[in-house]
Amino acid sequence: MIVTHAMRLFLGHQLGPFEFKKDIGYLPNYNVPNLGLYVHIPFCNDLCPFCPYYKIKLSPDYFKPYLKALIAEIALVAKKVVLPGKKRKATSLYFGGGSPALMIDELSTIRKIIDNYFIVEGNAGVELHPRDITIDTAMKLENAGFDMVSIGVQSFNGALLKNLGRDDLDFNSTFKHLNRGNFQAIDIDLIFGIPGQSENDLRTDFLKAVEAGATQISTYPFIDFSYADNRKKPQGRIAQKKLLSTLLKTADESGFVRTSVWTFGKKNAPKYSSITRDCFLGFGPSATSLGLDSFKANTFSVDAYIETANKHIVPTSLRMQFTTRTRKLYWLFWNCYKGYLSEKDYKELFSSELNKDFSFWLRLGKVAGLFNREEQGWALTELGSYKFHWVEQEYTHQYIDKTWKTAMDNPWPEKISLY
Repeated sequence: MIVTHAMRLFLGHQLGPFEFKKDIGYLPNYNVPNLGLYVHIPFCNDLCPFCPYYKIKLSPDYFKPYLKALIAEIALVAKKVVLPGKKRKATSLYFGGGSPALMIDELSTIRKIIDNYFIVEGNAGVELHPRDITIDTAMKLENAGFDMVSIGVQSFNGALLKNLGRDDLDFNSTFKHLNRGNFQAIDIDLIFGIPGQSENDLRTDFLKAVEAGATQISTYPFIDFSYADNRKKPQGRIAQKKLLSTLLKTADESGFVRTSVWTFGKKNAPKYSSITRDCFLGFGPSATSLGLDSFKANTFSVDAYIETANKHIVPTSLRMQFTTRTRKLYWLFWNCYKGYLSEKDYKELFSSELNKDFSFWLRLGKVAGLFNREEQGWALTELGSYKFHWVEQEYTHQYIDKTWKTAMDNPWPEKISLY
């Protein structure tokens, strides 16, 4: 809590807590140079206890009403952010969940609706549960325009999967199907800090991901959310530090380079990312959106979402209004996660100078060994990335955990005060 307080007070110049307020129908200011798109598919065959995202048990009866509501929301929002008779450029498109492959036959329909209003100039990615991948799935994803996939493996070790509360799987066929396709990026998600996980276990998982054909490997710490049903808890700080060191060494030996605090990619391979967008529009229950002046979240309820969207009301549940300074701080935080602060991107979004707005803190970070000054920005050092690893976890516990728990308990909370 000390870290989040300090960031809010000293970097954000804000005395009081950050607050979400109920604001049904709200949309942020999207007069911005670049815009990403996100679609949330909330259905899962099984609800993994470690997963913090909003999802519900698969019920095919929901598919038609959900698809209708999703199409309604996309059309409704597009009318507000796209000029009549025009299409708006989008930098990227990402489908998450849940497991979007459970609606594989509907994904092409959703994509066509999006293409009615937006021109997706960049990549289109989709999150997948390994169990849901067949040769038919891979083909249909390609036909729907997806050129990047991310597979939530978490571990290739059956005992470690059991400690996470997930069943063991045979991954061989999964990657055979994907490698036959023409995907530009295959990202494999791994978790570190799992109870019972050794440094050798993590190294073996990383090498198996490389062998399976991964162009990128995302390695996330096991975070125990307060509302999750984890029977076993994450390993401590000392163990995680050793595991992080193992990741860095194994990635380097495998020809992978660090592309963010927790991701490693093949050199010159396209980067797969679902969260590092300066501004984005989210569709579906629990989907968030970030504009120039505010951040908003849709209701965390499929039923409430369907009801609201079908009334032609944007299903926004919560809005957080930024000051100019706190919006810049939000940008700073997530670009630290990316590992690089681009002066050009900052100026393009805010019409302001990064080195002027955060001069003292950047110079202090350089002296402390957290940043290196580069020609067009600032890059996190290995020490900076390690420190941010802990800052990110603190942020998750203090902000994301409380917000998501409250929103899952109540589809329309009046207010959420953060620390």
